Amino acid sequence: MEKYISILRGINVSGHKLIKMKLLQEMFVSLGFSNVLTYIQSGNVVFECEPGNPERMNKIISEGIMETFGFGVPVLVIRADELRIISENNRFLNQRQEDVAKLHVTFLSEEPDGKLIDGIGKEEYLPDEFYLAGKAVYLFCPGGYGNTKLSNTFFEKKLKVEATTRNWKTILELVRMSG
Repeated sequence: MEKYISILRGINVSGHKLIKMKLLQEMFVSLGFSNVLTYIQSGNVVFECEPGNPERMNKIISEGIMETFGFGVPVLVIRADELRIISENNRFLNQRQEDVAKLHVTFLSEEPDGKLIDGIGKEEYLPDEFYLAGKAVYLFCPGGYGNTKLSNTFFEKKLKVEATTRNWKTILELVRMSG
């Protein structure tokens, strides 16, 4: 068995697309996943299953949500070891010791075209900063994530991929849970 983390985008926000975590957990079990744990109400699920293709799992989980809850949401599945590597390689933390409350990671559905990332004028968004590493965008938002232009929608439009963001505290908790 291998551990994975499923990150859902856009549930339980402002009274829309409501999913109780207990019901989400039960849905995951009904799909054949085991040792299912959820973290907070924003759609973070740690689970185990036979090693497989995360993109296939995205599809299975998305279909399960549609069937169970009656609406669609973007789903990103990553292996637990990938999340651990992401947590260990944050230059904003490792090289500059920035305040963890100002750090976030935007997860991308796939690696974007390098030309698209090069086309973003990073200096236009200062003091907010970001850098890309594979399918993860590390963010430093000194004014808070709620005030940055570097949102999920921003990266989706610029990079032509789906995106969802988690704060650093959530990243560390998901790493701990997937242990």
